[in-house]
Amino acid sequence: MALKIRLSRGGAKKRPFYRIVIADSRKARDGRFIERVGHYDPMLPKDDPKRVVLNEERVRHWLGQGAQPSQRIALFLSRVDILAKPAVPQQTKQHLPRAKTLERMKAAEEAAKAAEEAAKAAAEAAEAPAEEVAEEAPAGEAPAEEAPAEGAAKEEKSG
Repeated sequence: MALKIRLSRGGAKKRPFYRIVIADSRKARDGRFIERVGHYDPMLPKDDPKRVVLNEERVRHWLGQGAQPSQRIALFLSRVDILAKPAVPQQTKQHLPRAKTLERMKAAEEAAKAAEEAAKAAAEAAEAPAEEVAEEAPAGEAPAEEAPAEGAAKEEKSG
């Protein structure tokens, strides 16, 4: 039997109150438990001593029997020096969609930057041959852009 030290929810709607219980890991969250070893009232201020109440002797007993605390309980136990501070919690299922969205956003930004750089390179490549053609034109002839228009040539002859 795999034992867990975990929270069992009670209280009214939007007014949570949790019991800290020793339970078989296969049982429902609010289902059957072996022993109640404390309670947690998240509605109280964080500095209130009644926010988390533990029977430390019984918690130590069950830890000795192989009970595994949940992440939240491990945090409570580290605050009263029963356990070492737990590692940073692993990413949970509810955070995965957001993580995937962030990865997609980063990939899109990188693709946009690559496209922008490619567009700049193409623009520079397009400008370079036009400059080379203008430089290769003979000195006696004016480039096509600087040649007078036909209408201007007719006006000079008639005037």
